[in-house]
Amino acid sequence: MAKEIIDRDEWLARLPVRDKKLYAMYSSVTDCIVTDQSSMMVPVDDHMVHRGDGIFESFKCMDGGIYNLDAHLERLERSCALLGIALPVPLNEMADIVIQTVRAGGKRNALVRLLISRGQGTMGVNPYACFAPEIYVVAYDPGHGGNDRLPDGVSVAMSKVPVKPGLFATVKTCNYLPNVLMKKEAVDLGVDFTVSLDEHRNLAEGATENIGIVTLGKELFMPPPDRVLAGTTAKRALEFAHQLKDERVLTSAEYRPISLGMVRSAAEMHIYGTTPNITPVTKFDGNPVGRGSPGPVAQRLFEMLRKEMVPDSTRLTEVF
Repeated sequence: MAKEIIDRDEWLARLPVRDKKLYAMYSSVTDCIVTDQSSMMVPVDDHMVHRGDGIFESFKCMDGGIYNLDAHLERLERSCALLGIALPVPLNEMADIVIQTVRAGGKRNALVRLLISRGQGTMGVNPYACFAPEIYVVAYDPGHGGNDRLPDGVSVAMSKVPVKPGLFATVKTCNYLPNVLMKKEAVDLGVDFTVSLDEHRNLAEGATENIGIVTLGKELFMPPPDRVLAGTTAKRALEFAHQLKDERVLTSAEYRPISLGMVRSAAEMHIYGTTPNITPVTKFDGNPVGRGSPGPVAQRLFEMLRKEMVPDSTRLTEVF
């Protein structure tokens, strides 16, 4: 059956109305912010769309303030440099665009996705055929509860998805197929998360989360950042852990390769991420971690992080 050829107005009129829970979007293509969900689009010839050629950051607005924005922008700048993508605007202007977009969405609590693409101009693979880098910012429904209490614990299984090699493991690119497959794997297995292993069968990372353990000797270890994406939440948790070391709650806090044997004998295991914050793992590959309940180090780290997410915190960038 032959398909109609229609004009722009008819195309827009036929776009389906769906509840996508998107609050606002900025696009450098038009250099403006839109709150109509059906108009939140990215050009099909953008290299980010058909080649995954771009980078992104995700962060959250909590009660009117964006948490740890500077750390995310610094990592974004590093990722762009490693991929040879020029920053479209200075970081201070990018921060202002983010703030204006979240404000336009009108929600004091939101997740935010900031994307930098190689740009439009080609359906081919050559990055030099793109016109110029583009910025996209989306404020959307956080889809989860608050940060008032430590979660009861989650289940984790080992992933069969191969770990990302080299540069791809350490840069937050838009090529997230392995991450998508890990999330699918977790859902199919009936667990909350799966975690990959590196070439030496040491613990690597989750689909969008970092991992850490606390040993029976009260040592906190996280996988070295040269084999995983250096998460901003994990980095902050390690800084808190150094404080706990000074208090003698922990004897050590450092990056170190984590073998499966170390995981299976651990007193605690943690998930770190923008959405899960600090979440205790109570079951690994079907077996309890430690006593099978949240541990005291997870509780302390959670409380230390939570105290940075209150309105008067210096780690919050005011939006409303």
